[in-house]
Amino acid sequence: MADPVFDRLEATIRARRDAPADTSYTASLFAKGRPKIAQKLGEEAVETVIAACSGDETSIVPEAADLMFHLAVLLADAGLSLDDVRAELERREGVGGLVEKAGRTG
Repeated sequence: MADPVFDRLEATIRARRDAPADTSYTASLFAKGRPKIAQKLGEEAVETVIAACSGDETSIVPEAADLMFHLAVLLADAGLSLDDVRAELERREGVGGLVEKAGRTG
């Protein structure tokens, strides 16, 4: 089940991938490469955790939006999409977390 806002976000990210890096933040991330994209994703994850622990629930949402954006950029850089994540979640549906984790390889 796709979400239109995430579909639009992914389309925007794909469209900006080849834009000049000095005119698009998204393009600048792609130009810096996957390590920088991953670093930004990590930074946003930490900021989301800090917001979650702050006691101010309203501060979580903008940080979560930044986290989702940077995750979508990382997926696009890897040639993947949120549909791939959805498919993995569907594959795991109905399987207990401990069982799923025990069945992972690598």
